[in-house]
Amino acid sequence: MITPNLQQYFEGKRVLATGGAGFIGSHLVEMLVELGAKVTVPVRKTTSLAYLSNVAADVAIEEADLFDRVQVDRVMKKGHDVVMHLAAAKGGGIAHSMDHHGSLFRDNMLSFINVLDSAREAVIPRVLVCSSACVYPRDARVPAPEEDGVRDAPEPTNAGYGWSKRMEEFMSLSYVQEFGMNIGIARPFNAYGPRDDFFNESNHVIPGLITRLLGGENPFTVWGSGRQTRSFVYATDFAQGLLMTCANEKVTGPLNIGSDEEISIAELAGMIVDLSGVNATIVLDPSKPDGQPRRACDTSRAKAELGFEAQVSFRDGLRQTIDWYVREKRIRESATDSPLAVL
Repeated sequence: MITPNLQQYFEGKRVLATGGAGFIGSHLVEMLVELGAKVTVPVRKTTSLAYLSNVAADVAIEEADLFDRVQVDRVMKKGHDVVMHLAAAKGGGIAHSMDHHGSLFRDNMLSFINVLDSAREAVIPRVLVCSSACVYPRDARVPAPEEDGVRDAPEPTNAGYGWSKRMEEFMSLSYVQEFGMNIGIARPFNAYGPRDDFFNESNHVIPGLITRLLGGENPFTVWGSGRQTRSFVYATDFAQGLLMTCANEKVTGPLNIGSDEEISIAELAGMIVDLSGVNATIVLDPSKPDGQPRRACDTSRAKAELGFEAQVSFRDGLRQTIDWYVREKRIRESATDSPLAVL
């Protein structure tokens, strides 16, 4: 959503968007282009640019591995007014997170330290850091206020990812204090929507459930008690919240970005069955972990300080997400079946 304040802030600005070819990043880049920003997206050689096809002519693509400080410096020194750091290790669902605490922590921190130090040395005027609700402890208040993000340890099932994001927040605030950097921190809740990582075995709960159901799983098995809850935020609302956090330089954060809606995983599964039109029996598997018992977003500060409110209702967003997956799956299957695909 274009607003006069965002237009005034971003128009003509040179913006470096790490992770800009990915799920949330591609939505963000499209919005930045619409706002008149001059966007650069650093990518690895193997990164797909498919999600940037709508703005390919308006975006500069720079090959750079964020794990390599020399490559990060090369891109950073080309001159940017804003750095928006969205790149992150793929946490996946509970099972993937529980098996990869160390590598998730390492990968997030290595790339983050390179980007932040490079931005500091290049004297970038404004930096936006994308954190995560994974910083919250298991017993965070409901809805979770920002101050609970530094209380106790992060939820154990996503400890590696959670600790890395908590350390990113700590390092950002410390660099503001020590070096005078201008850094905003957004703390988004569970994202969903078109372009999510549906075609990967380590995907998150919504793409995981949708792909299994539409793949013919019946009975349709849901991990845990089903009573665990989440606040999901649609991809474009997520990106909008990042833009608003970045553009308000009085805000340092961390600032929750999410929706007031809280839904149980059992309700989520039922809604996916309903919207998909599939006749399937839902079965809960309590032998599997729930993860955090309740994760709900306290949106009061974002409303007060940014005027941010999620625009897409969960049911509408879920319908759009399922429709996108069905279309995308057909496109990929058609491409695979084409004789040209094997040449």
